[in-house]
Amino acid sequence: MSGSRVYLRVNRTDPDVCAAAAAITMTDLYEAMGLAGRSAVMSPRMRPLLAGARMAGPAVTAWCGPGDNLMMHRALTLAVSGDVLVVVCGVEMSAAQWGDLATRIAQRQKLAGVVVQGCVRDVDTVRELGFAVWATAVHPAHPEKRGPGYVNMPVVCDGVTVNPGDLIVADGDGVLAVPRASASAVVAAASEKMRKEDRIIAAVAGGASLWDAANISAHYAAAQVEELDRAFDDA
Repeated sequence: MSGSRVYLRVNRTDPDVCAAAAAITMTDLYEAMGLAGRSAVMSPRMRPLLAGARMAGPAVTAWCGPGDNLMMHRALTLAVSGDVLVVVCGVEMSAAQWGDLATRIAQRQKLAGVVVQGCVRDVDTVRELGFAVWATAVHPAHPEKRGPGYVNMPVVCDGVTVNPGDLIVADGDGVLAVPRASASAVVAAASEKMRKEDRIIAAVAGGASLWDAANISAHYAAAQVEELDRAFDDA
């Protein structure tokens, strides 16, 4: 026994929920999660290769041993249209987990994108191909294909626990993992938040100040700030 394990099936977030999430910013979804959002958002190390890229879809997970990306490739064979591949390397800088050949396969399978805790390479070609990739590092280190590792089990990606099927949303602000059980409620709350912001945008476009349109004045009043009608260094 190698100690490696692969689950062939994933209980995915509902496709309609994923489609709705794709029209919502990651930040709005993050804020809709409340305090839970703090443990669901990946660190600022996790950055997109392609400016303007965004994605939303259910996670297919892979954990790869140091210097190896065999399980990433197995996960790639199991991912279907709309999925987000979430890959974690046991030692981040030990081997590239993703490159141009994997990107071409992912595009053919119509994956939503890829998130990698670890290295990616061939980044100029990946950018030219226009595929959505987030990663913590860029390095050309050669990966072996021996294992060990696992597929479609929980992983901790850049500090965030991701279960297979969880909703992964990413844009220029970062990557968020929304638990599958709460994804529908989070998306609904974020949609309402966006509608409120649309009303604020319309008010500002009509000449209102952000101070009044977003009710910041009320928050300021509640803060009981002392205001002095003079310069701080007046005699």
